[in-house]
Amino acid sequence: MDEIILHPAYFPSILQMVAIAQAEKVCFEVWDNYQKQTYRNRAHIAHANGKLVLTVPIQHSKDGARQTTRNVQPENNFPWQEQHWKSLQTAYRTSPYFEFYEDELLPFFTKPVSSLLDHNMDIYVFIAELIGLDTPYERTASYQELPAGRDLRGLVNAKSKNVPSLSKYIQVLEANHGFLPNLSVLDLLFNEGPNTLEYLEKQKIDW
Repeated sequence: MDEIILHPAYFPSILQMVAIAQAEKVCFEVWDNYQKQTYRNRAHIAHANGKLVLTVPIQHSKDGARQTTRNVQPENNFPWQEQHWKSLQTAYRTSPYFEFYEDELLPFFTKPVSSLLDHNMDIYVFIAELIGLDTPYERTASYQELPAGRDLRGLVNAKSKNVPSLSKYIQVLEANHGFLPNLSVLDLLFNEGPNTLEYLEKQKIDW
């Protein structure tokens, strides 16, 4: 693919990372209005009982007005970082590669977060460096209804039912509930480790 436009996500879905790995350039949407029920503030992981949703609680505007994603702040009076980290430890401590990455990941669950957008961008940069993904990226300068690049902003919708099929890989808890597709890229990372980028690049999807 040529240039694509995507929303920054909280530990992005595998499908979002596939799109980035197969694009020549990525433009991250940062001027949109914040919407609920999206990967902007949630990630899906495989837990003992099936899919578990990790959700970043959001501070709502005092007057009830819509917020731009750039202005959204997490609700840090709730210990969401601590809870997310404990969930990841419980879910993946027996996976092949969790122990290789846990020390580097820990700061995302201990350092204070004041901006959801900045946190998501920091996560993306970290994941990209970790797996060797070097797709050039930039941020949008304004909101465009019809962007110049391929518009894949819909991939941020956590409730979407039109999700392309992805190749299976061995998941540590697969025996409990079967294979769970399109989880957070963390699931792929903890199970596939150094093979993560190769997996992303090999997926055959008709964008």
